[in-house]
Amino acid sequence: MILIDKMDHTIKRLKCQAANTLTIGNMMFGGASLMATLNQQYSYSVLFIFIAAFLDRFDGMVARKYNQESELGKQLDSMGDIISFGVAPALLIYQLALQDFGLSGMVFTVIYISCGAFRLARFNICEPNGYFTGLPITAAGTVLTLSYFGFGHWSPAVYMFILLISSLLMISTFSLRKV
Repeated sequence: MILIDKMDHTIKRLKCQAANTLTIGNMMFGGASLMATLNQQYSYSVLFIFIAAFLDRFDGMVARKYNQESELGKQLDSMGDIISFGVAPALLIYQLALQDFGLSGMVFTVIYISCGAFRLARFNICEPNGYFTGLPITAAGTVLTLSYFGFGHWSPAVYMFILLISSLLMISTFSLRKV
């Protein structure tokens, strides 16, 4: 009987931490993407961002399924998102296409990261209503990462445009239904 109670307790604790574990996985792959970019392993960087997106897609679902939504989980998710969909894709594109633009390339990159952080902070203080306000950073980061496949085919200036448009869409006030 004691063994069954301990197993039930262990299973409950695992369920409680499942969503946060996925979120930390998202964060870890975002960090791995940054390191891959710094080591000029750009294909791995892209792969790691996509794995982070996969994990990010399921952490909220798991939290809702096990009724484990929390303020800690919400904040942790935002921290993972700024790494995986803010800093990681921005640094990837900066290294590949914008570094030669000098200060301008840096400014566009930092604006994107700052707008992503603003978007996440705004999301965290808003009451849930079934809609996103502005483009979610996960979508912006995924589009930015997908633009990697245009490298060598597009002018490097196109990436400044993509960063700027993504930045403006993240901080805009249009509503988008949550899926």
